[in-house]
Parts: sequence; structure tokens; C-alpha cells
Amino acid sequence: MAFRLITLNLNGIRSAASKGLVEWAANAGADCMGVQEVKAQAGDVAGRLDKLGELHGHFQFAQKKGYSGVGLYTRKAPSAVLAGFDGGEFDAEGRWVETRFDTPRRKFSVISAYFPSGSSGEDRQAAKYRFLDRIFPHLMQLKAEREFVLVGDINIAHQAIDLKNWRSNQKNSGFLPEERAWMTRLLTEGGLVDVFRTLNPHPEQYTWWSNRGQAWAKNVGWRLDYHLATPAIATKARREQIYLAQRFSDHAPLIIDYDFRL
Repeated sequence: MAFRLITLNLNGIRSAASKGLVEWAANAGADCMGVQEVKAQAGDVAGRLDKLGELHGHFQFAQKKGYSGVGLYTRKAPSAVLAGFDGGEFDAEGRWVETRFDTPRRKFSVISAYFPSGSSGEDRQAAKYRFLDRIFPHLMQLKAEREFVLVGDINIAHQAIDLKNWRSNQKNSGFLPEERAWMTRLLTEGGLVDVFRTLNPHPEQYTWWSNRGQAWAKNVGWRLDYHLATPAIATKARREQIYLAQRFSDHAPLIIDYDFRL
């Protein structure tokens, strides 16, 4: 039996719901589904979108209306839910929700995270670097205490293989040398694993496409959505899929099956 974990940047949960998200998610066989960029408040979700089929949602909403926000839908009730990680700037933006599934034999978390984009200007790029500086030690502390998979929109394409037009994007947010170096550090010194790449080494595997031009039609994309796991969990990954048959947002769902049960 597999543990199926899905991640999807919704670009607005109400928008995604209008495009068939609820029906799809109810039948996708997920044990957990992380969502990002919910762009809603608790009142918008309650009684309407706080469940997807048999999956129950746990959220961290941004203070600013119509902005950011993350959620984690789980089939099994978690032993604990932690919303937020820094107690300040980025918790106010709704960027981290962690569900824990602890037993006497194992400590295990699934996290949905939404890393900032720096593409709107220097101020947001500076915020992105602050976020990276804060989340790295938090992830290392977590890794010292428990196994986990973090899913989400990381807003970094790590290598040239991870975006179509890498040459022309080397000075653009999402593919800057400093961002890529941070990702390399996370996957080497930090000891986390980019699970998708352990299963699929092929080019042209993207999860986000600009709405400009004909990016989707021409598959001019970026791989911005990840499963980042502790090594013991990563070794249990068996199958991956970027789901392209339906579009719920400008991102595609990334599905990975792991060989364990909660």
C-alpha cells in the first residue's frame, strides 16, 4: 500500500474550485494534499472548501486578504497541526502549515510551504532572501528531530534542466545564482532530497507556466513545485506524476507515491 502525497499551487482556491479541483481531488487517491496560494480567509473556506472528498483541511491564512496562504488536506487525522514557523513576518503571510503523524515508533511530518516570489521587485526579492535565511535553520532543526516531507511552491528552479529558457533567465528571480546556491546547500550540506529528481531525471518536466504568450501550449515552463524529504522517507518514493490532463491554476499538481502507510 502506498502513501500518496500531492502538492499544488492553487493560485486562488475559489478559482481552482471553479475549474473542477474539488471533484478531481476527491478522486485522486491522495492521503495528503498540500496546497499553496490559497488567497482566501477562514470564512471563505469554512463549510465549502475545508474538505475535499474524505480529506480534511488544515490551514494558515495570510493576514492580507486575497494573498498567499497554505493548506494541508489529510485523510488521517494528524496528532498535531502547527501553523507558522517564524512567529513574525512570514507567519503573517501564511507560508507554513505542518501536520504531524506521530506514533511511539515514529515522528513524521508533512508540511505545505509557499516560498516567496521575488519577481515583483527588489523589496520582494530581499524578503525572499530573508525567508531562505530563516527557513534553512528551521528545517535543519526539524530534521534533527523527525522525518518529514515538505511539499510546496519553492519558487526556485534549481538547475538548467528545471526550466525551458535557462540562459535568458539567469538574472531573473527564481533562477538567480544565490537562490540556486541555497537550493544546492539544502540538498548537500542540509541533507534533504529533491524526491522528484530521484525518480525522474528527464528534461522538460515542469510544474508552472507563465500566462504570457503560449507558454502552456509550447511547454515553456519551470519546475517550481517540490517534494523535499528527509533521506529515509525519500528512499521510499516509488512513482511520480505531473498531472497535466486538467488545469486548475497556472501550476500543475505534482503527485508522488511512497512505499509506506501513515
